[in-house]
Amino acid sequence: MNKMDDFLKSEGISFPGKTYAVELLMPVFNDQRDYLFEVMFDIHRAHVIMLAEQNIISKEEARTMLGGINKIAKTEKQSLSYQPEYEDLFFMMEAKIGEEIGDELAGKIHIGRSRNDMGIAMYRLVLRKHLLELLENSYLLSEILLTQAERHSETYMTGYTHTQPAQPTTLGHYLLAIYDVLQRDIKRLWASYYTVNQSPMGAAALTTTGFPISRERMCGLLGFDRLLENSYDCIGGADYLLETSTAVMTCMVNTGRWIQDFLRYVTREFGYFKVADPYVQISSIMPQKRNPVSIEHSRSLASSAYGEALAAISMIHNTPFGDIVDTEDDLQPHIYRAFDNANRVMKLMYAVLATLQVDKEKMKGMAKKSSITITELADTLARDYSISFRRAHTIASKISKQTIYEGKELYDWDVQDINSVINEFVEVKLSDEEWKKIISPEYFVSIRGHRGGPNPKEVERMIRERKELLGHAIEEHANLVTALSRCRKELLEFTFKADSK
Repeated sequence: MNKMDDFLKSEGISFPGKTYAVELLMPVFNDQRDYLFEVMFDIHRAHVIMLAEQNIISKEEARTMLGGINKIAKTEKQSLSYQPEYEDLFFMMEAKIGEEIGDELAGKIHIGRSRNDMGIAMYRLVLRKHLLELLENSYLLSEILLTQAERHSETYMTGYTHTQPAQPTTLGHYLLAIYDVLQRDIKRLWASYYTVNQSPMGAAALTTTGFPISRERMCGLLGFDRLLENSYDCIGGADYLLETSTAVMTCMVNTGRWIQDFLRYVTREFGYFKVADPYVQISSIMPQKRNPVSIEHSRSLASSAYGEALAAISMIHNTPFGDIVDTEDDLQPHIYRAFDNANRVMKLMYAVLATLQVDKEKMKGMAKKSSITITELADTLARDYSISFRRAHTIASKISKQTIYEGKELYDWDVQDINSVINEFVEVKLSDEEWKKIISPEYFVSIRGHRGGPNPKEVERMIRERKELLGHAIEEHANLVTALSRCRKELLEFTFKADSK
């Protein structure tokens, strides 16, 4: 017997072939077991309740069905493993319910629905939970960003453009910028939530059903916000996956950018930040090292979350506009892992920020260097002496270049020497007080008090407004989570009245 004969013999002659079972059905079964078990039974419960209320089945049948469903739902899911006689977890659980209440009655549970609308509903319920969890952790990170921004509204630092020292700002102003980006990420996550939290139940395979079901009742029982109306859209549309994945990707790209900044600021060369001891590791041979592993892992996890979400988008690309439930079995775990890693990033960076030590003096000292207040010289000449800004900029540029050439800082200049350079262009004489203001990071920041600027009072105003908005947002999130929890509790505890027929 040759290798091909051996292979064919081991594969078998009926579905599923050994390779198909091992390489596809078994991994899919494990994913369904790990991610979809609870929501599958929630849909069973809701569907049976609706069938009885619509008089498609009797109340007595429904009671028996719910009893069997609830009993099998208590199965320790990790004890379950793939068995070739069942295509997947759904058919295994249907068989187990049948063992409990009889195959005939168990078979009625599937009246008026399909694996298609049920599968999409399961995915949406699981994604809803993941979105709410990531939103919760995003709000926690938001809170600590505002707290630290408030603490550091007068902590002066160097702002960068093109990775080069640009102008003085404050750490509070910088952290508030990160906060504002995160709020837009949160807005995108909420938009995804509202796209996801729509019920496809009742679409059945594609075109609804001839049974007198109530799609609206299924929507309410499962805590969906609204119906996804067009039944073809219910089965064919995959944009809820694309929108969710894109929101996670965008959030992780935005978060990864400031995490990269933090890795630079904790270096010995910068020394702006010091990561607390619980979140650093020492080297196995270099005891002086304080490796910022919490930030390093956060950076890589953000990239991993991005990659997992992108994988899901790539798998949807060029799929037909119709039922892709089987494809979704493969792509959904990528999205779940994206959420898991995104949540880890949020939690790790919350811990880092909550315990972060800031060297204010070193940051302020750096904000006096690299001629980064020189813009204020041009502004002063234009504002106070009516010099055209372009000429004022030329004067400032010459002083900056000469400062670099001579290896000095602006504070090394004597005002008389500055005036000598200025007088090569215009007849202006700065006072010693004016020059001290021009080279001062504090003055540079304080004079920039326009809306959104780094002036501490303006930063504090922005923080106050954002705190109030954040408080309302956190409360709304908590209320929604509570409402969904109550909805599920009612589903789990649902009973028909004794006098119902």
